[in-house]
Amino acid sequence: MFTILTRWVPITLCLLIFAGCSSSPTKEGEQQGAEVTEQSTGASGTYEGTEGAGATTSAASEADSWSGDPLDDPYSLLATRILYFDFDQSSIGMDNREIIRAHAEYLASNPHVSVRLEGHADERGTREYNLGLGERRANAVRSLLMAEGVADNQIIVISYGEERPASMMNNEESWALNRRVELVY
Repeated sequence: MFTILTRWVPITLCLLIFAGCSSSPTKEGEQQGAEVTEQSTGASGTYEGTEGAGATTSAASEADSWSGDPLDDPYSLLATRILYFDFDQSSIGMDNREIIRAHAEYLASNPHVSVRLEGHADERGTREYNLGLGERRANAVRSLLMAEGVADNQIIVISYGEERPASMMNNEESWALNRRVELVY
């Protein structure tokens, strides 16, 4: 009797363990896995288009108009708030001019709103030089904003130089990400 128990108990335990680890087939229509819920991006606006009012942003087309805060419109030029620069340059490229004009138009039509221009540089060069380069970049954006009608008291300029890199890697791709001006509302 004792030998029968010593043979069958380990076999029974192994079968129970395997049975516990196996999955059972599901019936059609049943869902498996964790439930996925949609989360908001924080934008509170909606698009109102030709196909019906109150459409969500995922169903919006270019012909539709944003009814929330223009700064929250993901399809607007105002959504672009980082401007990149070439190595050791503070001149504004043509691709950034339209973005700056859109921000200028928004700021000029909303005189109670202000923007902080944060200039950055990559790690090449001395700390002092990079602080100056970040400031020149931010001031270049400031000058264009003011030329487009933004009041001086709406703009704050600060330079972080190389102190707040967007990327910590040590290659050209990372340095390009660090040569920037951020528009912070």
